Amino acid sequence: MPDATATVQSLKDAIRAFAAERHWEPYHSPKNLCMAIASEVGELCDHFRWLTAEESFAVCQSPETREAIADELADVCNLVMLFGVHAGIDVSDAVARKMVKNAVKYPLVE
Repeated sequence: MPDATATVQSLKDAIRAFAAERHWEPYHSPKNLCMAIASEVGELCDHFRWLTAEESFAVCQSPETREAIADELADVCNLVMLFGVHAGIDVSDAVARKMVKNAVKYPLVE
């Protein structure tokens, strides 16, 4: 399911079904999901600790580390989608609204 064709709803449906098949819903409160997101972000950060900017780009392209980094990013995204499901937040709408707010907060400088 490449980015160009995947929808946010399809991602939310897939991760919701995965969790439901395992009967994980009782553990998926917004608080627990938020903490899990933070934990997974920490695991993603581990790949970049103490690297220079240039080294961080290189580690993303390295065959030895790329898949592990992608796995951590996927864990973060899956949990974000589950958070949206269980908190009743439309992720696409929230991102679009925040982009409008950010455009006001950070106007173009000419």
